Amino acid sequence: MTLEPLLTRDYETRPSLVYERLRQRHGPVAPVDLLGVPAWLVLGYREALEVLQDDSGWPKGLENWRARSEGRVPSDWPLGPSLEVNHVLIQGGPGYRPLRMAWDTALRPFQDPRHPQAKRLKAAVTAYADDLITLVGQAGGTGLADLSAQFSRPLPLMVASHLLGFPGSQGDDALMDMWRVLDAGPDAEPALERLLAALAELAAVKLRTPGDDFPSYLLAAHPDLSLDELARELFMLLGMTSDHVGILISNTVVEVVSGEGGVRASLSAGMVRETMNRVVMRKPPLVNFVPRFAAKDTPLGNYTIRAGDPVWVSSSAAHSDPLFADHVARGTTVSTRAHLSWGAGPRQCPARELASTVAAVGVSRLFERFSDLALALPVDQLPWRSSPFMRGLRSLPVRYELAALPEQPPAHALVEESAGTTEPGPIARQRSSLWRYLTGLIGVG
Repeated sequence: MTLEPLLTRDYETRPSLVYERLRQRHGPVAPVDLLGVPAWLVLGYREALEVLQDDSGWPKGLENWRARSEGRVPSDWPLGPSLEVNHVLIQGGPGYRPLRMAWDTALRPFQDPRHPQAKRLKAAVTAYADDLITLVGQAGGTGLADLSAQFSRPLPLMVASHLLGFPGSQGDDALMDMWRVLDAGPDAEPALERLLAALAELAAVKLRTPGDDFPSYLLAAHPDLSLDELARELFMLLGMTSDHVGILISNTVVEVVSGEGGVRASLSAGMVRETMNRVVMRKPPLVNFVPRFAAKDTPLGNYTIRAGDPVWVSSSAAHSDPLFADHVARGTTVSTRAHLSWGAGPRQCPARELASTVAAVGVSRLFERFSDLALALPVDQLPWRSSPFMRGLRSLPVRYELAALPEQPPAHALVEESAGTTEPGPIARQRSSLWRYLTGLIGVG
């Protein structure tokens, strides 16, 4: 059986064509080569659900990987750094259930809209979004901007620092290293080492002095977590609230301003969540999930997957499966909830509501604060970046026009009032590496 190289130049530029070619040759499950390591890629929607919903038949956990146990996975495999961090999205075995319960408990205050922490979080996201938009506007009421670099990527960075309780601007470098790890480039391994060291230091602070933040809540719900284990869980949260959310914001903006897929009508009706659901069906940020493994020799698609073989579910390919996509209504403003962007079954992403809220608030503020947004490049010329896990824009160049707003308190003042804390405003944030970078993009400060 010939393995099909997956991460090729074609995959970088037009992954949908690669998925379709694999589907035509192999059906809903294809044997692929992932940078020198054999794996199975699930392309079919029905087969994706079969794997995602059966946690015992297709468990997570690298200890289930036969080739790895036999020493047949190269020690310098580029995807290794991302998969070796044994956090809640990767972990298998008996330790998973108590860890997942702790995650659900720790996230509940931020995801339950009735909880004060959720209200403070939403106010913080609004404030950060307004600060970023105001900074863009310092270049003029109309002009050109890169909404990826100047809004979509930094917004979840600021939110992540809020969630993790990073003191001052210490979260800046940590999240930038998170991006390097997710992109699986040559500097992924040293970036992972720096990132885990920073998160372990933060975990030690929270152990000594708990606060109203996610690390403290997770420790309270799972007191047996070591500092190293806590750092791994913070690593996972950083990844979910950074790259995933940033890509979701950018993809939603592109879909709205280009008028594709009927999303303009949905957004103008105030249904931002509906708009995002339609967007993730067409362009999910997380295109390939972390691997699962066959618990025993199991038929899937046109093949029998041997026990211990890695299986990668592609949400992007599953969404375009004709057996599924042909039954999705395209001309309605009400979206389907059948997308797999957050997974499915018992291992569905625990932070999906939090991430969706951050993205929805960010998109809403953009279209409230800008009276006009238009792509500065044709939609088919936008520069995309693909990693083994994510697919998003390298940049999002737009022409903008700011809306005139009535006099109101600065956004950061609203956060301070609602949170009862001293959240740093724009002047304080200008001293951070992130804010210096952002001001450099517009040539001010």
